[in-house]
Amino acid sequence: MEEPEIETAVSGFASLGLIDELVRSLTELGYEEPTPIQAESIRYLLDGRDLLGQAATGTGKTAAFALPMLQRLAMKSDGADRIAPGALILVPTRELAMQVSEAVHRYGRYLGTRVIPVFGGQPISRQLHALKRGVDVVVATPGRAIDHINRGTLVLDEITMVVLDEADEMFDMGFAEDIETILENVPSTRQTVLFSATMPSRINNVAKRHLDKPMKIEIEKQSSDEAGVPLVEQRAYIIPRAHKAAALVRILDIESPAATLVFCRTRIEVDELTQTLNGRGYRAEALHGGMNQDQRDRVMSRLRNATAELLVATDVAARGLDVDQLTHVINYDVPSAPESYVHRIGRVGRAGREGIAITLAEPREHRMLKNIERLTKQRITFEKVPTVADLRTLRMAMTQATLREMLVEGELDRFRAIVEALSDEFDVMEVALAAVKLAHESGGAEADQDDIPDFDPRDDRDRRPNKANKSQGKGKSRSNDDWRSNTSEAGTPRKAKGDAHFPSRDDRGGDRDRGGERGDRGSRGFDREAPNDRGRERKPRPSSEGMVRLFIGAGRINGVRPKDLVGAIANESGLSGREIGAIEIADRFSLVEVPERSANDVVEALKKTRIKGDKATIRLEREDNNRR
Repeated sequence: MEEPEIETAVSGFASLGLIDELVRSLTELGYEEPTPIQAESIRYLLDGRDLLGQAATGTGKTAAFALPMLQRLAMKSDGADRIAPGALILVPTRELAMQVSEAVHRYGRYLGTRVIPVFGGQPISRQLHALKRGVDVVVATPGRAIDHINRGTLVLDEITMVVLDEADEMFDMGFAEDIETILENVPSTRQTVLFSATMPSRINNVAKRHLDKPMKIEIEKQSSDEAGVPLVEQRAYIIPRAHKAAALVRILDIESPAATLVFCRTRIEVDELTQTLNGRGYRAEALHGGMNQDQRDRVMSRLRNATAELLVATDVAARGLDVDQLTHVINYDVPSAPESYVHRIGRVGRAGREGIAITLAEPREHRMLKNIERLTKQRITFEKVPTVADLRTLRMAMTQATLREMLVEGELDRFRAIVEALSDEFDVMEVALAAVKLAHESGGAEADQDDIPDFDPRDDRDRRPNKANKSQGKGKSRSNDDWRSNTSEAGTPRKAKGDAHFPSRDDRGGDRDRGGERGDRGSRGFDREAPNDRGRERKPRPSSEGMVRLFIGAGRINGVRPKDLVGAIANESGLSGREIGAIEIADRFSLVEVPERSANDVVEALKKTRIKGDKATIRLEREDNNRR
């Protein structure tokens, strides 16, 4: 079976003029035919031409410049190990530096090529030792390259090729001055290669100054497969800001992605959303500029090893990421520039694989999506957020599929005695229904109890003030969020929902808004203070029989709600939601009734977790009576 692969590789890459050592490496790596950017670039680069290439992420750029680079270095080698590097590759991020370095090493394994990645965030002493021993190719971020140049540890005198990879991103990140300095200090006889996903005027200006009669190649990112179906399916949901977190979880539940990259604007938003998703039961990891390199490496390792399924990141932290198993990219907000949108969704649909890009937009951001559609000439499909009924249907289908799989696999005889014993007392159908219910509920809680307000992007009349609005509202127009949150499709009033979060998996009592209008005091014993009581402490009610009250040092000003406490207790201690009694929330603390027999276990369990992201004092309430 190996022979056809070897023949394919020989006929593909060897026909471009690559030497046997490189063709052998490519064959072992499973490469078959060169991609368009490789087929266009390799011949010109082997001839020593400068090259200006426009190609999106995932088109095979690394091999396009690395293969001819390795071959030219091998041809110029006199057999002795060099000290000063012969090639320099500049990339925007540390992640991309590591990925490119690994790729170059794999391609050049039979040439004995020595490659080192050079970037910030790791001990510089390790890099100093490697550079001192000698290296053939340096893959560096511009800032750290300048640092080594100033120290005299990165010598540019023998550089024969310079590559600027993801040039537009390097300029966006503020590396323009560093790049100019580096290009001015490498030998004028070097070969220069510049790749960029976009070609703004500043990139063209750099090319005019530093490239010598370059060959220009433009490779459009493949947007469809052989059947004409888009490889990157683009969708958008219009959602009021208060419901975005809940909507994201709904969408993830429906999509069930293998690996997802979620983009946020700020570090704080990344941390908060990661915590929210983990609280919901997802395996989410955060990635942003406030993390050191060891933390970033651990996060990426978990994602690549499939021990994490969601990566929540800022744009800057995610630049240069290349994760093969990504199936979804989610914009938690609309990117401020179409170029950012293109870079984000370019993480999926790579190398011929299908992918899905999803954007959560607030009503006021609808026009931004339309601008992106016009500029990218790609259609974005607007969809409605999955409803409670959708989730219930999905979970029922999953239960049915699980049971069918178990029936097909067999090996059920050891449970026959249970069914036979119960069938003496109950109908067999009733026994089966109880078993199905048990299997269904073991897979997670019921769907959230409240649907998320819809926004119809086609209805543009209510999204801006007009004469009718002014006459009804005395000159003041209502915001999109208010209109959609408080009005049903038929135009009838709807209760406002100020709750941006969603119930815990074990909270079956339903969502309750901040005003306590929907508190289910009868079934769950929720007893929240009225709004006008917030300024004073109230005398605690006596505990119910068999119950004791826990004092939790977090309250309304911390954003604590009953479902947060129910979820924390149920998730950490093993108590079910039904076993938790009355909950009272004051400004700075909360009181929760739990069974007396379980109180100490609950206290110990809660001491190991966080309430709304913070550590809180947890103890039996009776210990605090004298103080209050």
